[in-house]
Amino acid sequence: MLVLLAGIFVVHIATVIMLFVSTIANVWVVSDVVPASAGLWKNCTNGDCSFDLTYGHEDALKAVQAFMILAIIFSVISLLVFVFQLFTMEKGNRFFLSGATMLVCWLCIMVGVSIYTHHYANNSETFYESSHHGYCFILTWICFCFSFIIGILYLVLRKK
Repeated sequence: MLVLLAGIFVVHIATVIMLFVSTIANVWVVSDVVPASAGLWKNCTNGDCSFDLTYGHEDALKAVQAFMILAIIFSVISLLVFVFQLFTMEKGNRFFLSGATMLVCWLCIMVGVSIYTHHYANNSETFYESSHHGYCFILTWICFCFSFIIGILYLVLRKK
């Protein structure tokens, strides 16, 4: 049981780190033509990054930014609640609070990345003629899967 809790804790920390990286880095869309990429906050072309996103004024991008920040906050809160429950909770109880908080994180990731996929995945809204998804977009979907698995495991596990 201790090994399982330690494994979940390590995966949870990895998920938090990947959420930070995917939200902060600017590689959600990568151009196939020129060395350029766009993220949630900046455009980078030939190593020069600027805050002038061509679609930065849109509400959809602001919603993605907000939901990704909320996902980070809920993931960190869930990690802290898990550590707190680990040391204060009585034996036999379940990690309901940390599981519920992690599932709220999962929901925020789902909403944020779904909005981004709907509005910007078809390349019509970005300024790149030919592009593909960058590692931040893929990391976010990986965090989506991990946060769901962690949330469900927290709800199922009992402290022994």
